[in-house]
Amino acid sequence: MITKSIPEWFANKNVLITGGTGFMGKVLISKLLLSCPDIGDIFLIIRKKKGYDSHTRLQLLLQQEPFRILREQHPERLKKLIVIVGDTTVQQLALSVADKELLTNKVSVVFHMAANVRFDLPLKTAVNMNTVGTMNVVALAKQMPLLESFVHISTSFCQCGEPVLEERPYLASVSPENVIHIVNTMTDDNLDVMRSKLLGEQPNTYAYSKSLSEDFVSRCGLPVGIIRPSIVTASYKEPVPGWVDNMNGPTGLMIGAGKGVIRSMLCNADYLSDLIPCDMAVNATIALAWQVGTDKSTKPTILNATTNQENPISWGDALEIGKKHVLENPFSQPLWYPGGRLTSSRLLHWIAVIFFQTIPAYLLDILLVVTGNKPFLVRVQTRAKSGLELLQYYTMKQWVFRNDNMRNLQHRLSPADKETFFMDTKLICWNEYLLIYILGTRKYFLKDDPSTLPRARRVFAYLYFADCLLKLIFGLFLVWIIYTWTLSAKPIIAMLVQSTE
Repeated sequence: MITKSIPEWFANKNVLITGGTGFMGKVLISKLLLSCPDIGDIFLIIRKKKGYDSHTRLQLLLQQEPFRILREQHPERLKKLIVIVGDTTVQQLALSVADKELLTNKVSVVFHMAANVRFDLPLKTAVNMNTVGTMNVVALAKQMPLLESFVHISTSFCQCGEPVLEERPYLASVSPENVIHIVNTMTDDNLDVMRSKLLGEQPNTYAYSKSLSEDFVSRCGLPVGIIRPSIVTASYKEPVPGWVDNMNGPTGLMIGAGKGVIRSMLCNADYLSDLIPCDMAVNATIALAWQVGTDKSTKPTILNATTNQENPISWGDALEIGKKHVLENPFSQPLWYPGGRLTSSRLLHWIAVIFFQTIPAYLLDILLVVTGNKPFLVRVQTRAKSGLELLQYYTMKQWVFRNDNMRNLQHRLSPADKETFFMDTKLICWNEYLLIYILGTRKYFLKDDPSTLPRARRVFAYLYFADCLLKLIFGLFLVWIIYTWTLSAKPIIAMLVQSTE
C-alpha cells in the first residue's frame, strides 16, 4: 500500500487544537492551513481571557504575523477555523452539549498544546492547569469514534534528573491520579511541606506537572504521539524568519542583555544550549500526527525534538555570536551599553550582580526621584534577577537528548514532505540564525521598525563612550582609595616594624 503524503493524509480530516493562541499554537494553525489546503475544519478551544470573549480572541489572533499570508492570499481557508468556547482546566472542558457532540462526532486528530509554561507556579496550580487539563482533553478524545491520532506537546526537560533522555515513557514515582488527589485535599501548609518530596529531582512545578501529564498520556490507550521540544526559539523560516512573540527563555535573556539590564549570567559556557526554531518543532509535531495515524500503533510514539545530537552549539558560542549581532543591530531605548559575561562561579556572579546591576539601579532610581521622574530600574532588576534564578538551573546542567525517532521520521517523509515540513536541524547555520533571531525579536516583539536602526546605532555609540568614561572614573576612584589607604597605613606599618625590632 502506498503511504499518503502528509497533506493527503490530513485531507478532509477535522482537527481539534488546544492552546492554539500560544506561541507554537499560532504557527501550528497557520502551517496546517497553508500546507494542508484540503484539511477539514480546525476546532479551537479558546477560553475568555482579560475581558475578551473567545470569538474576539480569535479575531485578534488572525491579525498577527503568522496569518498574514492567509489573510492576503487564502482568506477562504480561515473560514475553516471554528471557535469552541471551553476551558481545559474544567471537567468536560466546560463545553456546551452541542459543542461536545460536534467534537466527538467529527474530530479525527487532536493536538493538545494547552499548558501554563511558568516555572514558578504553586504546585496545586501547575498540576491542575497542566496535568488535570491533559486528563480532561484525553477524556474527551476517548469519546471520539473517528480519532486516528492524539498528539501531546511536552518538553525535553520533563525528566531533569535523567542525564540522558530516551525516547520512551517514564513512569512517575507517584501516579498522576494520586498527586491530583493530594494537591486538592491537602492544606496549603501541608502541601508546602510535601512539595520537595513530590518534586524529587525536578527543579520546578512546570517540569513536574509535564512529567505527570506524559505518564498519564502514555498509558491512556489512545493512538498517541508525545513530542518533546527543547528550548523553542524564533522561527527559522515560517511564518517569516525570526518571528517571535514572547520573552520566554533565550529571548528574554537577549533583550535584557541587549538593553544593558543583565550584565552577568550564571552559566557553564561549555555546556550545550539545545535550541530548536518554533517552525521546525511545529513541523515535527504535524509529521508525528501523520506517523501515529499511519502506523496505527497501540504503543505511544515519543519523539525528542532537539538539536544537541545533530547540530550542537554551546552557551558560550551562542552568547558571543549573539553579542556580536546585537552590537551591530542594537535595540532601541537601551538603558546602558551591553556588557558583562557568563560565569560558572556563583561568587563572581553574585559580586557582578551587586556591583553592576543592583547598586547602579538604586543610584539611578535615586537620581530619577531627585529630578522628579518615576523610578523603575530597581523594579526591572528585581524581575530580571527572579527570571535568571529560574533559568540558571538549565544553564548550569548538561543533558543528552536521544532523537533517533525524530531522525527516522525525517527519513520516512517523501521528498516533497521533507521540503514542506522541514525539520532537519543540521541545516541551521547558527551565525545566520542568531542574526535573524535578533532582527526578528527587534521587529516582531519589541516593535522596533528597521528604520530605527541608524538612530539606535548612534545611541549605542554615545553609550559606549559613556561606559568607557564611567569605567575610567571607577578605576581612578579605586586607585585613589588604594593610594589613600596606603598613605594612612604607612605610620602604622612603620610602628609595627619598630616594635618587632
